[in-house]
Amino acid sequence: MGGKEVLVPIFFFAMITIIALGVPYIRGVVRRWDRESAAPQIPSDVSARLERMENAIDAISVEVERISEGQRFTTKLLSETKEARELPVTSRSAN
Repeated sequence: MGGKEVLVPIFFFAMITIIALGVPYIRGVVRRWDRESAAPQIPSDVSARLERMENAIDAISVEVERISEGQRFTTKLLSETKEARELPVTSRSAN
């Protein structure tokens, strides 16, 4: 009976040692994983430049839309003018 009574305190102290050494190790591993998976920080000058590029692209898209509206308007006017220029076809009546 002396064997079981001695093993319980040995396992208890072994478990405490494993926990005391394992928890900081696991925390370090998890922190490393978090740092590796975190998105890289964009420098402020690059961020400002991207902001200016975004504004320029928005301005260009507005101008392109204005050009396309003008083209549609011009096409509509030309088609209406062409229809107005065509002479109506009249049927000749027999006398």
